Amino acid sequence: MRHDELSSIFPEFLRTTMEAWKIDTENLQEIRIRAERPVLALCGNREYRSKTAVKKAQLQEILAYLSGYSLYAYEDEIRQGYLSLPGGHRVGIAGRAVVERGKIRTVTDVSSLNIRFAHEVKGCADRLLPWIRKEDGLLHTLIVSAPGHGKTTLLRDCIRQVSDGEPGYPGLTVGVVDERSEIAGSFRGVPGNDVGLRTDVLDGCPKAEGMMMLIRSMAPKVVAVDEIGSREDMEALTLAVNCGCVVVATVHGSSMEELKRKPVLREMVETGIFERYVFLKASGKPGRLHRILDASGRPVGHQGEEGC
Repeated sequence: MRHDELSSIFPEFLRTTMEAWKIDTENLQEIRIRAERPVLALCGNREYRSKTAVKKAQLQEILAYLSGYSLYAYEDEIRQGYLSLPGGHRVGIAGRAVVERGKIRTVTDVSSLNIRFAHEVKGCADRLLPWIRKEDGLLHTLIVSAPGHGKTTLLRDCIRQVSDGEPGYPGLTVGVVDERSEIAGSFRGVPGNDVGLRTDVLDGCPKAEGMMMLIRSMAPKVVAVDEIGSREDMEALTLAVNCGCVVVATVHGSSMEELKRKPVLREMVETGIFERYVFLKASGKPGRLHRILDASGRPVGHQGEEGC
């Protein structure tokens, strides 16, 4: 994240706190702000803590500033527990949920903010692509890691490179279902991140419905989605594959054994939808490759190679 972006997002007192830390904003991962608690920031493998607690009024000021003093404009997102910011950054919120007829109408009395920063790392998919490419396109690929290990960052660069193409590999039309606005970082419909010149983005749409919409309307060669896990997601992925699309997706997990312990994911593994399983490892940089397995779970390529 560039310093000028940081200045545009935060009010002055929070910028002052961060400047005192002399933090490396390029590697800033998240900032957690809780009422009557110190500010916590995670940068690389280090946690920073403010000397003073944030007052409730200051937290409300931060929220108002982040929303451009127009929380009403973010009503739909707040109902889902977050705000989207330019550049693909996201603010998770917690407080008192207002429920009507069994559904959350809004969140009031906000007491916690979790600001997660999107990082566009061009080139981090360089070492992955040779293992998931084939002569006429791509292999169906699932990227697996725990939260914060760079799944989305790796997926984003993979989308960009596949879309743009390179000598020997013509660019492919890619359809991205970006349910949480974290891949393309769209703000008011316009992608803030470089996802390639042949990429179409369906922003803020549930994954299962979005995949079918993109296939019907944009006829992509490749469909990319983030954080799959529901039965509806799996059924939509199967339909996409049956329609002739290549699927590239991410999921939370740490091993093939863990995937098989989850009923929906176990069924997905057993049906052989994916031809490559890419496992990432914890690192100060996003997208470091740990293991690559084929559809039957056998290792392929050089294990332990680094992604970026």
